[in-house]
This record gives sequence, C-alpha cells and structure tokens, in this order.
Amino acid sequence: MRAMSETPTAESVLPPAPGAEDYLALDFVNSAIALPGGQFIDLLGTPEATNRWLAERGLAPADAGVQEMCATQLRSLREHVRALFAARVGGLPALPSALSAVNVALSRVPTAALLQWDEKGGPYRAAPCPANEILDHALATLAANAADLLTCPDAERLTACGSTPCNRYLLRHGRRHWCSTRCGDRARAARAYARRASSQPR
Repeated sequence: MRAMSETPTAESVLPPAPGAEDYLALDFVNSAIALPGGQFIDLLGTPEATNRWLAERGLAPADAGVQEMCATQLRSLREHVRALFAARVGGLPALPSALSAVNVALSRVPTAALLQWDEKGGPYRAAPCPANEILDHALATLAANAADLLTCPDAERLTACGSTPCNRYLLRHGRRHWCSTRCGDRARAARAYARRASSQPR
C-alpha cells in the first residue's frame, strides 16, 4: 500500500466493493475509507482528488478545475447518501435532512432543454452547460443513482462491511458480508482470536 502522504487512488487502497461496478452511488459513499490503525483516506479530500475521482467516472473533464466549494458539496452529499444507506440497512427511518439533500441534488439539473433566447436568432431550446453546471450534473447523477439503488430489488442486498473498522457498503452475494478479501481475512482472524481467547482457562 502506498504511504498515506501520497495521493491514493481507490485501487491502491482497496478494490471496489461488490456492486460498485453497477452502482456509482456505492463507489461514491465508499470514497471515504476507514483503515486499520486509525487511518482514514478520503478520495474526495482535496479539490484535485475530487476532480480526478469525477473525471475517472466520466462526471467531469480532467481539466474541470474543481474548487474546494465544489468538493465540499460533494462530500456533504456523500454523507447524506451514506446516512440513507445506513437507514436502509438498519431498517430505520431516513433522516429528513438526508432525504432533502438527495432530492435537492436530483433537482439541480433540468430534465428538459430550457427555452433560451438569442438576440439575433430568437428563441431556441438547449440545456445550459456553463462550467458551474459540471458540479450540478455530478451531484444530480450521483443522487439519482443512489435513489435508483435504494428503490430497486438490489436494495435488499445492500449491507455494511462486517469487518471492523471498515466503513464501506456493498451488495451482498450469498453470505458474504465483506467488501474485500482483505476485510474478510481480518474478520476471520478476529473471530479465530476471540475463540482462542474464550477457550483459555481463567
């Protein structure tokens, strides 16, 4: 693994969790990664890292020049989506603030081409696309994917990784509750240690 001082990529930390290939929202919530030893990596931690993450997923040009304000908005949406995932997995009511944040993000991009007016050519219809629309598009796309996941049959398989301290989510396949082989090995080792400790005479 790379040193934490270097800029990590998702692949240098952990492989994508099961289901992240199909649902961008899973990849999104898993971009904040808790590691053993109290280490934490945020793949949206800086404007540059956020720009790279968005570009790698086709949500922004590589030269979009993401600013800190944009990165902050993405991190905020991520926490709201994470809260909705936690509510779904735990069978709990959703936080109204998380629902509201996702719905606001969903409504940031018009669903129809808007009416525009050119002084010379008159009226025409087109979708707006100035530079600040990149963030709106990314937020709306991520929110829509989260809403799709939470309302489709696959939501029944949504679960949190069962290996402490991992905080990633995945789509469960069979009995597997781990987001990676590394987390599965750590969980099995912890269980074996607990069994040995409990069998020791006191």
